[in-house]
Amino acid sequence: MKKLELKFENEDGKVVTYTLDNPIEPVDPTAVDAAMDEILSQNAFTTSGGNLVAKKSARVVERIVEDIEI
Repeated sequence: MKKLELKFENEDGKVVTYTLDNPIEPVDPTAVDAAMDEILSQNAFTTSGGNLVAKKSARVVERIVEDIEI
């Protein structure tokens, strides 16, 4: 399953990651950037290290798990 990770910096300077399952593909970088700007402007999330203050990065992550029969 693919996930979209949005990484922000909080007031303590720590990186905070929010993960969304099954992003629409192909991922539109402009839309992701705008969504992250909106999260910051609305102060939508708080963390133990304070409010989010900056965008760090965004990425799509895919985890593949293969069971091994033993």
